[in-house]
Amino acid sequence: MTRPRGRGRGRGDTGGAHPYPRTARLNELLREIVAEELERIDDPRLELVTVTETRVDADLKHATVWVSSLEGAERDAEVLDALGGHRVRLQAAFARQARTRSTPELVFRPDDVARTAQRIEEILRQRPEVDDEP
Repeated sequence: MTRPRGRGRGRGDTGGAHPYPRTARLNELLREIVAEELERIDDPRLELVTVTETRVDADLKHATVWVSSLEGAERDAEVLDALGGHRVRLQAAFARQARTRSTPELVFRPDDVARTAQRIEEILRQRPEVDDEP
């Protein structure tokens, strides 16, 4: 007797579709793990640093982590240097908690999108009120 082919409860089938793709779930998981681990690291250069976004490659070889500091762009080099020094620890935390076959190499970047949005908001606030009537 042969088994019917098609979608069954075979290997890799969890019985239901996930609401969003695997890479999206890994992106969110990586963001949470890195953010939690940053809270545990006793490095004054990483105070007031927020993980704003992560993007894991589909092959899990590389991941980009965007960070933002409340102290602004002038601290970017210092923050990126500190994160580079703790990269192995952060990757190990991801490997422990995510339980994936491979662990991506983390690359850190400053989040310019948040700063740009903040600057646009400041400009809009300074703009004088305009009457809607002709």
